[in-house]
Amino acid sequence: MEGTIKEHIKTFTKELGESIDLVAVSKTKPNEDLMEAYEAGQRIFGENKVQEMTDKWEALPKDIQWHMVGHVQTNKVKYMAPYVDLIHAVHKMKLLKEINKRAKESDRVINCLLQVKIAEEDSKYGMSPDELKAFLADEKLPELKNVKLKGLMAMATFTDDENQIHREFKVLEDLYKETSKTQPDFSILSMGMSGDYKIAMEHETTMVRIGSSIFGARH
Repeated sequence: MEGTIKEHIKTFTKELGESIDLVAVSKTKPNEDLMEAYEAGQRIFGENKVQEMTDKWEALPKDIQWHMVGHVQTNKVKYMAPYVDLIHAVHKMKLLKEINKRAKESDRVINCLLQVKIAEEDSKYGMSPDELKAFLADEKLPELKNVKLKGLMAMATFTDDENQIHREFKVLEDLYKETSKTQPDFSILSMGMSGDYKIAMEHETTMVRIGSSIFGARH
């Protein structure tokens, strides 16, 4: 991978334009790497482990927005509730209720995305389209005043078959357009990573999660 972290941030920022947010997925990377991205103007960082994210939050500039992009265990929510900006992968009501409870304790409203399973492979997490619709129709949802549902996220199958990735992203794009009609706070469609973000851009993604193409391979 040629170029510096700073150069990669500038390249992605230019390519994505103003309508797509770049989440720099910085898991396992040292603070120096994050600061290089920060100095290039990057302010949104994604982590997949709560403890590592909390350590970085404590050490790094306070205008960084921290996104939890990995699977969340309910017993870890309390550690990130004071500061997390967006939780990407909510797939169960039990988890959303815990986020609401911990957000209330911190006197905050925490933004969340609902994770949909679009991949044809057996990825572990995510709601089916029917489960999503049932989730959004749950009469208990309006009682959760300390969370705000901001949109949907999903991961495509890890494959070289671009037609399959297009099919999967189209499912999410259509689902987002449909559910947005009844969800006034929906503004984020989070899909696309280093290998498939260009395809996601064709399906109106508003947020991409890029790790290795910015920071290099993880060790």
